[in-house]
Amino acid sequence: MGLTPIVTFNLVIFLFYTLAYLYQIVYIIIAIARGNVKLPKAKKKHRFAYFIAAHNEEPVIGNLVRSIKAQNYPAELIDVFVVADACTDETAARAAEAGAITWERNDLVRKGKSWVMDYGFDRILNEYGEDYYDAYFVFDADNIVSPDYTDIMNDVLDAGYMVSTSYRNSKNFDSSWISSAYALWFLREARFLNNSRMLVGTSCAISGSGWMVANNIVRGMHGWDFHTLTEDIQFSTFCAANGIQIAYAPAEFFDEQPLDFHSSWVQRMRWTKGFYQVFFSYHSDLRRGITQRGLFSSYDMLMTIAPGMILTLVSAFVNLTYLIVGTLSHGFIATTGELQMCLGSLIFTFMSMYFVFFILAVITTVSERKHIHARKRWRVITNLFTFPLFMMTYIPITVAALFKKVEWVPTKHDIAVDFDDVVSETNS
Repeated sequence: MGLTPIVTFNLVIFLFYTLAYLYQIVYIIIAIARGNVKLPKAKKKHRFAYFIAAHNEEPVIGNLVRSIKAQNYPAELIDVFVVADACTDETAARAAEAGAITWERNDLVRKGKSWVMDYGFDRILNEYGEDYYDAYFVFDADNIVSPDYTDIMNDVLDAGYMVSTSYRNSKNFDSSWISSAYALWFLREARFLNNSRMLVGTSCAISGSGWMVANNIVRGMHGWDFHTLTEDIQFSTFCAANGIQIAYAPAEFFDEQPLDFHSSWVQRMRWTKGFYQVFFSYHSDLRRGITQRGLFSSYDMLMTIAPGMILTLVSAFVNLTYLIVGTLSHGFIATTGELQMCLGSLIFTFMSMYFVFFILAVITTVSERKHIHARKRWRVITNLFTFPLFMMTYIPITVAALFKKVEWVPTKHDIAVDFDDVVSETNS
């Protein structure tokens, strides 16, 4: 065929994806070869505050607070703060009964977790003093914390890191094919992204909950200054662009995943819209981090937040259009070889997506099998095949999020289990 325009276009797209994301394959190899991060034991026991933003979380908030109170760490060095945000149930009462310091907030204009964090951090600094706590842990009300969580995170703070993420597991892996897909993605993110980043000395990324931020950062903002739909990714991007290394510690906590596709769609629509907000706000900062400061973390984060799925859709659209127009031209515009290549490109695009996600599912399931708690053992196997389908549903979400107005909507949580309930389930 020669290097005709359509051939050149497909070649450029293929080379871009190969070169842009090759480092993530290297991450997998590093994690397999070098294992898990090992932190030096802390010389000091630091004082921590657990911060939880909660909206109508009556069924689950008590179990989280009790799991924090049961930490293998000096109780006098841990406080738990729960901000019951515009609640219409007994969230505040259940949190207080479990032993949390509970505040109620009723701001219906500034809605969302980031605004609750701003309110809560500011109030803690005002009422307890700006240097009372060494660091804060941010959790969601549906989480459960392993007994050694604080002790391990104390090691990473004592090692000098100002921000750290941790090992995000799930307490309802086998509830549905949706929850299984979520769970596997977060296991993969912990082991083969953040763990590998830490091993090679670059910056990790915080995600949702289960992360630590040092007091000097919170004190500098006197609250929380990141208010996009995905304040966690916004903060991670800010750190990557400014040379603040986010660490990773193998401290385990458990998250509740959505059960049905509608809930998942709403949540991931918010995430995707938030990624767009962060990308268009910070892409220039990340590029400067790459070109002027040589920060690989800036490149890594740029690839993380870049709307790569849009480029995939553009490629598919171009090939489909060329295929249709070329076929109707009866050889005038496109040769038979070019038409066959366009058809092959379309098939290859979607088959390769499925294959890549399937391989990621297999590698993660095998590697993290001891962390997968599931009574329905068959769900672990079927998830290998449904996980790629779940990930491919990001295609319509990516398009819709470009045009749809998205607001923060709380995700309902009602799986009330404790740490023993989760880990007593049969391992796959």
